[in-house]
Amino acid sequence: MPVLGRDVRVPLVTGGEVSYAALDYAASAPALQRVWDEVAAYAPYYGSVHRGAGHLSQLSTDLFEQSRATVARFLGCRDGAEGDGDDVVFTRSTTDSLNLLASALPEGTRVFVFETEHHASLLPWRASPTTFLDAPHSPGQAVATLEAALRAAPEGPKLVCVTGASNVTGEIWPVRQLAGAAHRHGARIVLDAAQLAPHHPVHIGELGVDWVAFSGHKLYAPFGAGVLAGRADWLRAAEPYLAGGGASRTVLRGADGGLDVEWRTGPARHEAGSPNVIGAYALAAACRALSEAGFEAIGGREAELTGRLLDGLARIPEVTVLSLFGAEATRVGVLSFVVDGWNSSHLATALSAEYGIGVRDGLFCAHPLVRKLLGAQRAEPGGCGAPEAPGEQSLNAVRVSFGAGTPDEHVERFLRAVGELVRYGARWRYRTEDGRCVPDSERDDDNDRAALAR
Repeated sequence: MPVLGRDVRVPLVTGGEVSYAALDYAASAPALQRVWDEVAAYAPYYGSVHRGAGHLSQLSTDLFEQSRATVARFLGCRDGAEGDGDDVVFTRSTTDSLNLLASALPEGTRVFVFETEHHASLLPWRASPTTFLDAPHSPGQAVATLEAALRAAPEGPKLVCVTGASNVTGEIWPVRQLAGAAHRHGARIVLDAAQLAPHHPVHIGELGVDWVAFSGHKLYAPFGAGVLAGRADWLRAAEPYLAGGGASRTVLRGADGGLDVEWRTGPARHEAGSPNVIGAYALAAACRALSEAGFEAIGGREAELTGRLLDGLARIPEVTVLSLFGAEATRVGVLSFVVDGWNSSHLATALSAEYGIGVRDGLFCAHPLVRKLLGAQRAEPGGCGAPEAPGEQSLNAVRVSFGAGTPDEHVERFLRAVGELVRYGARWRYRTEDGRCVPDSERDDDNDRAALAR
């Protein structure tokens, strides 16, 4: 599955250029070439959605609603009577989707969420009574922990929020079993599928979840769209997420001089304003492309690359790969690690500046999880300084992630680069600027001489 950017070349501080190795898919995946082509073909026909009688407006409206139907098929959404099936609501992102759901919770809903979640699924529930669950060390423990918490919970509406695949470790969570536990105790469950959906089938019925949230920019469609899909009843009973045109059916001046508003009841209730038809169409195009390619083939290729990465990093004694569930856990194409003696920002910057490799460093918007994995209660300061003592571990981490379109050469270059940096050090000098490590104007002559032995 070709992606945009595969031919982009970037400069190296050591001189010359190299093809860019994009290994930061977990943050934003490149657009599939097919998605870009479909968007480009539609662009001349772009028009207002749900607003106009003109041909282009009608065409864009049809395209927007067809995109909703495509996403519904991709997720296996359930049909049903009014309010009894699944709605597909277009949003800006996973974060936006989960905040939307948080705004629609019935009064008094208690939320259960593991501390291991991304901030997108950790933070939106702060206005609700929330039970934070400790990080589990196995899928079985995750289910047992949730069962115990739900069993002890008071009566009333309950919601469980869980990730499908960790954006830090890439490990796949036991979603079906967690959904079963939730429903046994009268709770509903929402799945944060931001990292799972690009790599693995996400079927609402088969997983037994009530809602799914994910983002287009993780799904090879970086055009600013996301999705919240699932049970319609809470969404249709809630006040609109945004108040404005499109969400309202009629607006009248009331007898008291105020406004009397009748809100829509379907997905439009939470889609006020002119919708992002380009984003919705791109997201639907990515859903079609992934479905046609087949997740079995996609997963097989990613498993091969993941195995190669894990094997290669295991041969570098200074590297520790982060994991909750252990070495045998099933992963998507995401893994994080630390290197003894290296600040994560320094390593990530050297990978980019000297090898043309793009990775991510930091706490990955999952601060409690990364700190738990590192045994740290605070983040290290940014910059280029290595830990003071030999063997002392960095308090941030480096993440490498990949997917469709990742060539073997990018993985091989990454492993070679990490090995050389650990063994010989960086060839360039770096300095701290605004909390980040950046290349200095001068080469590190001592390390450059050592590099001649590479």
